[in-house]
Amino acid sequence: MTVLDSDNQTSNAAPTPALAFYGKMLTFSRLQFNTNDLSAIESQLNETFSNKSSNIPILIDSEVEQDLSALVELLWSCGLQPIGVVTGMMDSQARAQRLAIFPADGKRIERIVPTKKPTAQVSTAPEDGRTESTSNDPATAVNEPLTETTISDTSAESLASDDHITSLIYDQMLRSGQSLNHVGGDLILTNSVNSGAEAITDNSLHVYGRAQGRLVAGATGDKDARIFCQVFNPSLVSVAGTYCLRDNLPPHVVDKAVQVRFVEGEGLVFTVISDT
Repeated sequence: MTVLDSDNQTSNAAPTPALAFYGKMLTFSRLQFNTNDLSAIESQLNETFSNKSSNIPILIDSEVEQDLSALVELLWSCGLQPIGVVTGMMDSQARAQRLAIFPADGKRIERIVPTKKPTAQVSTAPEDGRTESTSNDPATAVNEPLTETTISDTSAESLASDDHITSLIYDQMLRSGQSLNHVGGDLILTNSVNSGAEAITDNSLHVYGRAQGRLVAGATGDKDARIFCQVFNPSLVSVAGTYCLRDNLPPHVVDKAVQVRFVEGEGLVFTVISDT
């Protein structure tokens, strides 16, 4: 409320802060380059990313010297958004271009290439009669570090992206250390996601087995994306960049059939679909 002095009509209201920090998980992918041949790089990018407007945030990791400026321009032209580099021989160029420099890490997560082509089969939404969560404090996490997914040499099927929405059905169990990333539609898992594994999609995620790993929907910012799990017990769950860690999950949703969605102003909202 603003209070005006009757004599000088000056405002005593506190000034609005110039900025505020918020915790937000950003899902981005790592591209590892084994050559500085821009023609070869462009050819493989065109095979892998058919959607030039995918806007996927990219971390550049190279084992050979690169013309970083030219490489960044190429990535943007392919619909990717380079945000930084892995520390190494490109550090000086990255500083000159004001790109972030990320520390190197140890063992990389294994990327799973589906053996089944994406299908146009669309998963149906849960029927009416769901039981709403009684929690009035939707779980959100703050001040957590960025996470990343490594992209190795994979076929275009693993990053299917077309002008139309195409769902991907994956029948195998995701084991610890494995990652499945689908761009362009819903990701439907008929088996379980073990602890230490991750399933990532830019649309909605459906898990019909037990979900214990990292579950990410709306990875490129789709706030209408949702997560549906038959047995919900993930180490991390994220929709449109807002995430919740296992320790912050509402206790009554653990090991239940659950829907997770993002609501503006509330964060993640957990709905128990049915008691199991």
